[in-house]
Amino acid sequence: MNKIVKDADEAIHDITDGMTLMLGGFGLCGIPENCISALVRKGVKNLTCISNNAGVDDFGIGLMLHQRQVKKMISSYVGENEEFERQMLSGELEVELIPQGTLAERCRAAGAGIPAFFTPAGVGTEVAEGKETRIFNGKTYLMEYAFDADFAIVKAWKGDAHGNLIFKETARNFNPMMAMAGKITIAEVEELLPAGSLDPNEIHVPGIFVQRIFKGSNYEKRIEQRTVRKRS
Repeated sequence: MNKIVKDADEAIHDITDGMTLMLGGFGLCGIPENCISALVRKGVKNLTCISNNAGVDDFGIGLMLHQRQVKKMISSYVGENEEFERQMLSGELEVELIPQGTLAERCRAAGAGIPAFFTPAGVGTEVAEGKETRIFNGKTYLMEYAFDADFAIVKAWKGDAHGNLIFKETARNFNPMMAMAGKITIAEVEELLPAGSLDPNEIHVPGIFVQRIFKGSNYEKRIEQRTVRKRS
């Protein structure tokens, strides 16, 4: 099976209005920059986006928010995006804020075929509203459902023609678990290598989870907040 596509535009060609997308990354680290730009160019609307955060105003998912492409954000941290804040407070954007560990486990459960699980995170808070609870060994837990995403879009350091992926350092954040969780997974990579080039012991996501792969380009790899110490 040939999984290689030419570029981001070809990779996202069948993403249409109203779909649910998982977008890998943590902050601006390891986000699928090329695919996000392609989604902006395509102009698809009414998307539900599952991502740890919502980018910044002029980069990442923030670009999609400015184009009013996102109907709902399911996220854990969104504090760096003023347009996100404006849309949320004005009622233009539906938002589901969930604990970061719960976000990660809902991704992992989807990849593992587990429909739901129980967690203590969020008990006694707004997170618990409307959710089933159960007591185990005297402690209350919430039931959380695995995500159901049409596409997972991730960014890796290296990949091969079979879709095997290796992530570099902290870019190995939400990317691996999201790559396993989408009905269709798209991977953009910095280095695209022939099948058999990667050491099997170093592969983070097996190619069986990836349906499309392409070599990305012009990565900015921005940092949300650059903090440096004054010279003494």
